[in-house]
Amino acid sequence: MKVTLFAFACCVLQAQTLPPNPDIYYKLGPDSLPMDGVPKGELKGPFVIQSQAYPGTQHTYWVYVPAQYDPKVPASLMILNDGQAMIAPNGDVRAFNVYDNLIYRREIPVMIGVFINPGRRPDQPEPNPSEWGDRTTNRPTEYNTLDDKYARVIVDELMPVLYKDYNISKDPNQHGIGGASSGAIAAFTVAWQRPNEFRKVLSIVGSFTNLRGGNAYSDIVRKSDKKPLRVFLQDGRNDNRSLRPDGTYDESRDWFANNVKLMQALTDKGYEVNYSFGIGKHGQKQGGAIFPEMMRWLWRDQQVSVDPKDNVERSFRAAAVLHP
Repeated sequence: MKVTLFAFACCVLQAQTLPPNPDIYYKLGPDSLPMDGVPKGELKGPFVIQSQAYPGTQHTYWVYVPAQYDPKVPASLMILNDGQAMIAPNGDVRAFNVYDNLIYRREIPVMIGVFINPGRRPDQPEPNPSEWGDRTTNRPTEYNTLDDKYARVIVDELMPVLYKDYNISKDPNQHGIGGASSGAIAAFTVAWQRPNEFRKVLSIVGSFTNLRGGNAYSDIVRKSDKKPLRVFLQDGRNDNRSLRPDGTYDESRDWFANNVKLMQALTDKGYEVNYSFGIGKHGQKQGGAIFPEMMRWLWRDQQVSVDPKDNVERSFRAAAVLHP
């Protein structure tokens, strides 16, 4: 009886320590907010491209052009899926503020930022912060399926337009892609399918789970030749854990477990992988809070000068002075 009571007491104690809202301590830091004196980039759009990979659908996107962009100098590129959520002025990421601040301080290279929404038919509504499109757009099919169709949207349909409008580096090491939830697994799939186009992946609470077979990625990574990818994974211990009311458990639908498995597979295979596993729920609270650090790590290979007399390197990146 004493053992039973002790075990019961431990279970009660464990249950009592679970936080009512594990996201409450994840806050946006100064790098995610506007700063005085920092040149502001321009957010252009929305623009629309028609899809051949998914006939009858179209993709809305926005383009962030940093104040330091010079059309004569090739820029890096970062694409984020679920674009509407990533640019929401009061959202959990506010990527455009992060780009402004980090580019200005030379912590990431000058880059064009692209924010693209999942595909939708013209009669379907645009995703919004309350409905990201799982019930109203092509998002579940595009983002969660492990084929090359969404990679075709990005590489074959979007990239030619971007190359036409901006001087973007053709070096795949200067191309990154990321997202949250299903948008994160979609980003990984694009880089996995087209490593000669994208080599940096940013994943916030990635849905590497059995929505459409995404839980297979850890095994796929182990069985495949190593690819030249750099990956940053973030997830929380209170993400969707697939514990059913009747007490049954399905590991294939456990977000956190499958993020850990993918991290272990990438690590064992020798990939450049970083990760942050917190206490949060399924959402962008922790990922948004550490988004600046994720960007710093992914882009840490930008060229630098160690010449102490290089006053350009030692100065903030001022806005480009463009002459007609």
